[in-house]
Amino acid sequence: MKIGTLEMKIARVEGFQVRVRTADGRDIRSDREGMPPWPYEVGARDRWSVARWKQERFVSLYPGFGVDVLDGNGEIIEFGQTLLETVRDSYG
Repeated sequence: MKIGTLEMKIARVEGFQVRVRTADGRDIRSDREGMPPWPYEVGARDRWSVARWKQERFVSLYPGFGVDVLDGNGEIIEFGQTLLETVRDSYG
């Protein structure tokens, strides 16, 4: 799966945009291939924090990669304790 396709699938399931990057924070081309598919069909609970989502849903599946969770303005959520509900509401 291409990085761009993975990012779109995560957005559809989770209700927010993400940007996949290298573990040290560098951007990755969206046409890079070889990523395992996103296995989830239902988004994580609203009461989960961004940090918990990253650890339990992303890092465990894609070791060696990082991910930025973006708000409705395309800005990176800087605080890991931000709830997913807050992130999703920013898209309204």
